Amino acid sequence: MARTAVVTGGTRGIGGAISLALKNAGYKVAAVYAGNDEAAAAFTKETGIPAHKWDVAKFPDCEAGIAKIVAELGPVEVLVNNAGITRDATMVKMTPENWQAVIETNLGSCFNMSRVVIDGMRERSFGRIVNIGSINGQAGQYGQVNYAAAKSGIHGFTKALAQEGAAKNVTVNAIAPGYIDTDMVRAVPPNVLEKIVARIPVGRLGRADEIARAVLFLVADDAGFITGSTLSVNGGQHMY
Repeated sequence: MARTAVVTGGTRGIGGAISLALKNAGYKVAAVYAGNDEAAAAFTKETGIPAHKWDVAKFPDCEAGIAKIVAELGPVEVLVNNAGITRDATMVKMTPENWQAVIETNLGSCFNMSRVVIDGMRERSFGRIVNIGSINGQAGQYGQVNYAAAKSGIHGFTKALAQEGAAKNVTVNAIAPGYIDTDMVRAVPPNVLEKIVARIPVGRLGRADEIARAVLFLVADDAGFITGSTLSVNGGQHMY
């Protein structure tokens, strides 16, 4: 029987590629999104993957949303925590609101979503959780103290939760993408983007499907001996 997978931030960019790759691999997939109804509707029409709207930064919303998905598709056995936002500014210009929004959405959502599904995973002695970190959580980035802190927190969260789930065949891993050819990156001014690409040893931006391929590897049934790991997918830009 096909396993049920949930992908947050799952209708666009990296998340959309992950959702589609999971579906093509035979999983029953639910994509969670926060705000862009038009994009979510277009994604569902194109892929047939149902899109569920809620704020992953709010625990009660995650409880209710997962309950609906379980009723429709069955118990959640694969969770990909991909949801993320940016509110970039240097420390002297960053507001407390922009700090908190990024921490709650990017890091808090990993707790919220994992907390809702982990009991069932442990009871069934199977679960795969993949958290999407970032190269900027590993190396830092000027003007992103909130984003870098949240993504770095994801890597620590992954290692700790992996230890809790290991005895019950619940693996928890992270992927740290480098600069990927998504709408967010394409919005960077061309002269800045050129400098970014110049620092990537393979000489190009990554593709969203390359991140999705890594997710498929980590969530496979026969990947049970891989847990607590962070897989860097960044074209050699940062090795650590």
